[in-house]
This record gives sequence, structure tokens and C-alpha cells, in this order.
Amino acid sequence: MSIVLYNTRSKKKEPFEPLRSKEVSMYVCGVTVYDNCHLGHARSALTFDIIRRYFEFSGYQVTYVRNFTDIDDKILNRAQKEGVPWQDISERYIQAFYRDMGALGITKPHAEPRATQHIPDILRMVEGLVTKGLAYVVDGDVYFSVGRFPTYGQLSGKNLEELQAGARIEVDPRKQDPMDFALWKASKPGEPGWDSPWGKGRPGWHIECSAMSVAQLGPTFDIHGGGKDLIFPHHENEIAQSCGYTEKEFARYWVHNGFVTVDKEKMSKSLGNFFTIREIFEGSPYSEIHTAECLRYLFLSTHYRNDLGFSDQALKESRSAVVNFYGLFQRLEEPTSFSILTGDKELEDSISNFVEKFENGMKDDFNTPQALAAFNEFRGNVNKLINIGLSRQGREKAKGIIKKYGMPLGLFQISVKDWLVQVSVSREIPYEVRSADQWIEEQIQLRKEARKRKDFGVADQIRKALAEQGIILEDRPDGTTRWKR
Repeated sequence: MSIVLYNTRSKKKEPFEPLRSKEVSMYVCGVTVYDNCHLGHARSALTFDIIRRYFEFSGYQVTYVRNFTDIDDKILNRAQKEGVPWQDISERYIQAFYRDMGALGITKPHAEPRATQHIPDILRMVEGLVTKGLAYVVDGDVYFSVGRFPTYGQLSGKNLEELQAGARIEVDPRKQDPMDFALWKASKPGEPGWDSPWGKGRPGWHIECSAMSVAQLGPTFDIHGGGKDLIFPHHENEIAQSCGYTEKEFARYWVHNGFVTVDKEKMSKSLGNFFTIREIFEGSPYSEIHTAECLRYLFLSTHYRNDLGFSDQALKESRSAVVNFYGLFQRLEEPTSFSILTGDKELEDSISNFVEKFENGMKDDFNTPQALAAFNEFRGNVNKLINIGLSRQGREKAKGIIKKYGMPLGLFQISVKDWLVQVSVSREIPYEVRSADQWIEEQIQLRKEARKRKDFGVADQIRKALAEQGIILEDRPDGTTRWKR
């Protein structure tokens, strides 16, 4: 089965056929660096990190480009408000972005161009569009003429006549059509600018990504990605100006991730209902690595094209799921004196079943919920096989399979020792003197605390997780809990 992608342009799933065999070229719209990143940015970065990782896991050579928009009205406004150079704002939040992406375990792209590094490429593209009659100049500003690009609307499915009829009446009467958009903006007094044939100015947002992607990957490449809020007008405009300039196909597959929502509202800075990545880490009682893995699991539990509802409860549930896997790893590392046991005979079938379901999920438009379901089924099976009897070799094989297939998801790569140090309730207890019994007692304590605060969902998950590992709990009338294997 080949990898299948949902293409926003065709509105259907398509078999992925790269321009060059076993190579993938991918451009993803990055952030405008005027503030700290929120969870919506994290979701987009994680989505394309997973896509990149799985392509590489499947034997493809990937060239992944993600840009920075480092000149923009929002950056200039922030700089003016703080009374600092605009470059200071851009650099501050680029470094903050690196900090947050590093904490999340996002793999760095192969190239991270900045708009200001590509001014010559931008000017060359704008000049070409003017020469072709697809753009016009008004008092130092340059606008793309939407009406002169017949296939405008091909990505968003929007009809040009309907767009024109529904467009707001622009304050600027110099535009030939309300739908026309800026390629180059004349600098106002006090604003930064670069020399151009039309005077001092700076690029419009849309042309930046067209120029950077073409400069980095060529006129035609495999995948262009971003959040679904970019479909229109940003990506629609990119297609128009890029194809208009090169007269070639632009991106062949368009991939868009869904929003992160809070109370069913899109998380955004304009609505004021957002959580920054830094706030999530600083507000967590657990280590940064532990929090990052649980957050990653939460994101992967929803298909990338669907909106993801964020809540403390959802994050707790993801933490419980991740803890179950490291609990399994701890069981797998317990000593056994047997060489071949009944469980070994069933392990191979369980592995084959897991791999097939995992691959089917990931190849079907990167269906990570299906992949996680395969992981959890395999985890349950391995726990049962341990109870039947699993040799040291079988245990190592089971753990190796989970780690191998967790790699493209960025999950389950921490050692049991490091994990226990991070999440231990009794952090002063060195790992070397910890036992499986102590870990069970800690799980019982976590369940007790959850029940005390009436978080019965988490309490039930802990009981279920222990049951899957052959541990039966008995709640006593005096409030204590006993357990047995």
C-alpha cells in the first residue's frame, strides 16, 4: 500500500507520487515572529514533523523547508510599542520559537529562510509579474491583478465573481479590483524599506512565501503545507503569483492541519483564548520532556485535518496513556529466568498484527489515531503475554518494536530510568532501589489523589492500566487500597 494524502486542491485523497523517486520536497508556512507561539502553532509544527518523520521512516529522502516571516505590520507595531528596532522583535521571537520547538522535540527543517534574506528573489518575482501584465504599480505600491489569473480560486473552491461581490469596499480607491492584493508596499515615513524599481518599500506577505519556496525548492515541488486558515487568501494568492510568474505547476499536493480549539472556538491571539507553549510547560508539575511527550500524544490522538479540542482533562488522559507504556517497559525489564515461554509463540503474531495496523493507519493520510490504537492494542497484548510467560528475548523484542515504530511519532524514546526519575511521586528515591512494587504503590497513590479531587476519569484509567498488567485493586472500608497480582 502506497502513502495516500488528502489534497486540499482536489478535495480528495490521492496516492503520493513524488516528482523524483523516493524523494520528497516540502515547504511549510512558518510563523510571523512578533510574539510567543501558542498551541495552534505547535499543532502545525507537530503535524508536519510527523509527516516528515514518517516519510523518512519509509525510506524517502526529505527536503523540508519552513520559513520565518520576519518583516510584517505586526512586527513593526510591536517594535513601535516597545520602542525598539524591529529587528530586535524578530530575533527575540525567532529564538523563542527555537526554544519552544526544541522543548516539543520538533525536528529542525533542512532550511529555515527568512523573508528579509530573500529580498532579491522577491523583487525579481514582482518585476516578472509586472512585465507579464499580471501586476500593476500605483504610487510605489505593486498589486497583483486577480482578474487576470483565470484559475484563481482553484485551491479554496471560491468563485471569483462571488468573491468580488462579497468583498468589502476598500478604503484605497487606487486598486483596480477589491480582490487585488499587495506584492510590494511603499515604505511610510519611519518604516524600514529596501530599494526597488518603484522606490523604497517592503514585500507583501504572500509574495514572501512564493519567492522563498521557489528559491529553495524550484518552481515545482511536492508538498505545500500549513494551517487550514491559510488556504484563503494566503495559499490561494501564492498559487496565483507563483504560477503566473513561472508558468509552471507550483505545489502538487496541498496539506492543511486543523485548528486547536477551546470551548469549540478556534484558539487565536485575536480572540484572546490561547495558551502559549511556554505557559503549558511552566504550568506543568512534571518535567519538560515528560510534558512534551504527553502533549505530543494528545495532538496525535486527533487526525491532523480535524480540529483538536484542548483541555486540562484531555492532557491528563494523554499523560495516563503515556504512563501506561512506560509502565509496560518497566514490566518488560523485570528479570525472568525462563528462556522460551508460552507467550513467545504468540508474540510474533501480535507483532505482525500491530505492524500491519500501524502501517495501514499511517499510510492512509497519516491517520495517527489509528496508529495509536494499534499501539494500545499491542500494549494490552504484551501485558497478557507477560502474564502467560515471556522470555528475556521476547521482552526485548516487544520493547524494541514499540520504540522502533514510536520513532516516527516521536513517542516512547525515553529510557525507563529517565522516565521514572521524571514522574516519580517520591523523587528522592533513586531509581536503583526502586522496584515494580514501588511503582504500583505510586500508581495507587496517584489514583487516591485523583479520587480525592473527584477526578474519577483519571482514577478509572489508572485502575484499568494496572488491571491490564495483571494487578487487581481492592478498596477497603477504612479507605486503604490493597493490591495483588
